Amino acid sequence: MKPKKRSITIAGHATSVSLEPAFWDALKDMAAQNEQSVPDLIRQLDAEAREASLSSTLRVAVLRWVQTRAHQKP
Repeated sequence: MKPKKRSITIAGHATSVSLEPAFWDALKDMAAQNEQSVPDLIRQLDAEAREASLSSTLRVAVLRWVQTRAHQKP
């Protein structure tokens, strides 16, 4: 799948993020689980865990979230 680019403002600076649709869908689910918007979740992840590019940080966050959910299922 071809990545989709979306714009977001972080700390007063506009930036864009390119992710595959499956990652955008997972971020939407993550945000809903935390009762927050996708932009708010992205800003939170950027502030908490950024060690690489923002796109990479988001992909890793989604992976960890999926792995955690998989381990919680019976």
